[in-house]
Amino acid sequence: MAESNDQEAKRTVAGFATDCDKIVSSSEHGVKGKSEVVELAVICILADGHLLIEDVPGVGKTSLARALAETIDGTLQRIQFTPDLLPSDVTGVQIWNRATETFEFHEGAVFANVVVADEINRASPKTQAALLEVMEEHQVTVDGTPRLVPEPFVVIATQNPIELEGPYELPEAQLDRFLMRLRIGYPDAEAEMEIIDGHEKRWDRSELQPVVDTVRFNRMTRIADQVHVGLAVKQYIVAVASATRKHSAISIGVSPRGSIALASSARAWAAANNRHFVTPDDVRLMAPHVLPHRMIVTPEAELRGLTSEEILREILTEIPVNETERS
Repeated sequence: MAESNDQEAKRTVAGFATDCDKIVSSSEHGVKGKSEVVELAVICILADGHLLIEDVPGVGKTSLARALAETIDGTLQRIQFTPDLLPSDVTGVQIWNRATETFEFHEGAVFANVVVADEINRASPKTQAALLEVMEEHQVTVDGTPRLVPEPFVVIATQNPIELEGPYELPEAQLDRFLMRLRIGYPDAEAEMEIIDGHEKRWDRSELQPVVDTVRFNRMTRIADQVHVGLAVKQYIVAVASATRKHSAISIGVSPRGSIALASSARAWAAANNRHFVTPDDVRLMAPHVLPHRMIVTPEAELRGLTSEEILREILTEIPVNETERS
């Protein structure tokens, strides 16, 4: 019986890996020369998480977000975050209908399967906070009434670096709700020449056909969630998270939500690589994309030029990995 279950698990993740490759291939039309970033972004949404793409203007943040959104055959809403955007524009509002003499609820932009929140840090903190409940609980509460958003529900947000003039820094509570924070970076010379050659074509939507429907997408997230995480791997995740809380250069370390996010992303990565179990290497690979935005560096460490990414690399180097338990 155990052997039969093992074979079934292998067949299930094989299908997951095939569909994941299709999503990655389709999404790569959105940004050239960044296969690794695209793959990580796909892993993030298949782990049933929200994605934050942060980088300077013009490197393809919005293009990648839209490409990811187009691969899912569900409803799509794009919100351009601006300083005058209201919370009700995001969540919805009750409007009085004089004909029926009743209040009617008008849905906000979050009532979609995929929400692209463009330049999220340009909205006021109050408007940013409107996303907190829906990102965590997949519902919004308007005038005391909770309303569920469609499933699946994924937020793919972009933001420019904080040092640019004008943006509002995202609060720690909201950053913690993003499973991953990715940076695209500048393309290499070959990719940039390809971008220049294809500039006049603009956005070719014919290249971006939906790869999975919402039913299949939901099934894929369930498959990823069922990938086995052994005791030794769990202990390793906890050890890494605990080390961030004790490090002298970190004022606020990774929360248990961060540990859950690290396990979820490692599960999805393992499934995408046609494995039904997580290894410590999966955790080490995902940690730099899942944990640094959940860590607050002390002012003294910042003055020395230390970043949360550098501190995490130090922690991963120092903590031994027990390779003995893989399944």
